[in-house]
Amino acid sequence: MGLLVMNKDAGGRSTDAVGGGSTDGFEGGFIAPSAGESSTSVVVRDLFVRVRARLRAAVGEDVFTSWFARMELEEIVDDRAHLSVPTRFLCSWVQSNYAERILEAFQAEPTGVARLHFTVRVNGQARPRLAPVVETIISEPSVEPAAPTVRTMRDTSALKGDALSGSAVDPRMTFETFVSGSANEMALQVARQVAHAAANNAVTFNPVYIHSTVGLGKSHLLNAIAWAAGAAEPGRNIVYLTADHFMYHFITAVQRQSALQFKEWLRRVDLLLIDDMQFLQGKSATEFGHTLGALLTGAKQVVVAGDAAPRDLEMLDERVRSRLSGGLVVPINTFDTDLRRAIVGRRVEQASQRFGVSFPVAVIDYIARVVVSHGRDLDGAVNRLVAANQLTNEPITVTLAEKTLADLVRSRETRRVRIEDILRIVSRHYKVPRNDLLSSRRSRDVVRPRQIAMYLAKSLTSRSLPEIGRRFGGRDHTTVLHSVRKVEQMMKDDGDLCQEIDLLKRMLEE
Repeated sequence: MGLLVMNKDAGGRSTDAVGGGSTDGFEGGFIAPSAGESSTSVVVRDLFVRVRARLRAAVGEDVFTSWFARMELEEIVDDRAHLSVPTRFLCSWVQSNYAERILEAFQAEPTGVARLHFTVRVNGQARPRLAPVVETIISEPSVEPAAPTVRTMRDTSALKGDALSGSAVDPRMTFETFVSGSANEMALQVARQVAHAAANNAVTFNPVYIHSTVGLGKSHLLNAIAWAAGAAEPGRNIVYLTADHFMYHFITAVQRQSALQFKEWLRRVDLLLIDDMQFLQGKSATEFGHTLGALLTGAKQVVVAGDAAPRDLEMLDERVRSRLSGGLVVPINTFDTDLRRAIVGRRVEQASQRFGVSFPVAVIDYIARVVVSHGRDLDGAVNRLVAANQLTNEPITVTLAEKTLADLVRSRETRRVRIEDILRIVSRHYKVPRNDLLSSRRSRDVVRPRQIAMYLAKSLTSRSLPEIGRRFGGRDHTTVLHSVRKVEQMMKDDGDLCQEIDLLKRMLEE
C-alpha cells in the first residue's frame, strides 16, 4: 500500500495535505471530496469512518465514547496504521486493552494493515510521523515513545561525552495547575515571586527552603518555578535536580576525574533547584554546601525542598543547615478539608474532560473527607474511581467509593510516621544524641538504639532499605537488613524489649 498522509489544521483536527476537510464527528459512509481535497485523503478518511463504526458496534456506545472517540488515524504507511490519541494514559490503556480489537477492525477492511503504531498528540499534533518503511513483517502493535523529556539545563557548552543535565521537569506541574489553600498559599506566593524575579535576572529571598511531608506539593512548586523562570528567556541556565541525581552526577564526576567540570557546571547556573534534600548524603552533601556558598556569594538564586526543616537535616553539616535556615524557610502544612475538596474537584474536572465521567458532589465530598494522607492519594482516589467506572460500567457513587478506596480510608486511622520522627523519639527515649545515631560510633549504648531505630523505620514507614540506609548516615542496605533481623531475633528472646518497642510505636503513632 502506498503512503497516505493526513495532516492537522491549527485546531488539531485531521485534514489532508491539500484541503481543509475535518474528521470531527464524521460517522457515516463515503464523504465526497471538498474543493481542493485529494481523493487519497478521502479514501483514508472513509476507511477510518468504517473502522470506527466497527469498533462502536463491537464494544458499545459507552466504551467507544470513553476510549475511541478521540482516536485519530494520521496515516497508513505500507502495512502499518499510525493512530494518535490526546493523552499518554489513553495511549497506554488502548494499547494494552484494545489493540487487537482495533487491528481486527482494520483487517476487516481491504486495507492490508497488519500493524498498529500509537502516538500521543502534543498541542494537537501527532509527531513524529512515520517515515516510509520497507519491512513487511507482521508484528505486535507498539506504543510510540513519548516526546523527549524537557530538561532545564540550558548551558551545554562545556559538556562532553555523557553530558550533565538536570532531572526531568514535568510539564503538567505549573503554577496554573497548582491548587492553593490556606495550607500552601504562602509557599505558592513565594514560589511565584522567586520565578518572577529569576525571569527578570533578579534575586529575591535567597536561599528559599520549602519543606513538608510527602505529597503536599513541594516538587510541583519547584517544577513550576523552573517552567515560569525559563519561559521568559529560554537561554537562561536553569537546573532542576533531585538529590539522587545530584549525588549521581557528583560520584560519576569523581570516578571520571572530572569533578572540576562538575563544579564549574553548577557554579554557572542562574537558578538552581534541588528537590528531596533529605536524601543528600556523604561527600555529595559537602559538595552541595560548597556549591550553595558559591552561588549565594555570586547572587544566584537557590531553591531547595525537603521533608523536614533545615535544623532536622542531620546528614548536613552545621554550616549548610545554618545557610539554609538563614534564608526563607517556608512550610507547607497538612491539607484541610476545603483544600482537599478543591484538589479533588480539579482532578474530577480533568477526568470529566478526558473520559466523560460524572462525579456526584457527594462523592467529591466523601473523598475530601476520608482521604487525608496527602495530595497523591487524592489523585489516586479519583483515578481508581474512573478506572472502576470504565471497567465495570458501574456508576460513580459513594458506595463504589467506599468499596474502591477502602485501603486509603484505613490509612487515615494511623498517623504517617517519618524517619525524622523515629530518630527524635528513639534519641529522646534512650538519651542518645541524634548525631550519634547517624554516626559511625560502635559503642553498645549507641548501636542498640540505632538498630531499633532502623527496625522501626522498616516496620512503620514505606521507605526501602537503601533509603533507610541513606537516612542513617549513608549506610549500606545490608547494614539495615542486618539490624532489622537482629532486633527481630532479640524480640523473640526478650519480652521486655517487645514491650519497649511497642511503647515506641505507640509514641510514634500518637
